[in-house]
Amino acid sequence: MMPAAQEELDLEIPRCEKGLGCVILKTDSPELIEGVKVTPYALWPDDRGYFLEVARLGQGPAAAFAPASTQVSAALSYPGTIKAFHFHKEQTDCWVPVQGLLQVALVDLRKESTSFGVRNTLYIGALRPWQLIVPPGVAHGYKVIGVDSAMLVYLTDRYYNPKDEGRIPHDDPRIAYDWEIQHK
Repeated sequence: MMPAAQEELDLEIPRCEKGLGCVILKTDSPELIEGVKVTPYALWPDDRGYFLEVARLGQGPAAAFAPASTQVSAALSYPGTIKAFHFHKEQTDCWVPVQGLLQVALVDLRKESTSFGVRNTLYIGALRPWQLIVPPGVAHGYKVIGVDSAMLVYLTDRYYNPKDEGRIPHDDPRIAYDWEIQHK
């Protein structure tokens, strides 16, 4: 059984100044886009590699995801790859980067949101093991940084539906996200 349809979101691509937006350094940052949740996950390394739990259905960040409609997927991306931007009108994502390092870009497209037009940047993955909940109406994407490939495992609260997904070019001038190395 699929989750009940939500009220239709009123979405708009905001006009932003070139940059990264707010760089999120703490899981409880007050600068997080409304509805975005960041949770550290445990990683148990040993001399053979490491173990991590991606999710426990009914617990943790994706606790509200109904088991009957939850989909688990994975994407392997090579160094320097940019996959951005896309958004959903109904679907919520739970991202768990399990290998490599991602520069994640988020943009709030929800006109009624208190954080409409806000951009967040998060550096997550092997060096910062955080799970990320991305609600409907928040455009999201990433760039693989460093010299290694990255593996993103993600859960969605609904099965994939191409009619629920919208796309925006990674270099859309309205969002003006700066994917270049910052040399900071």
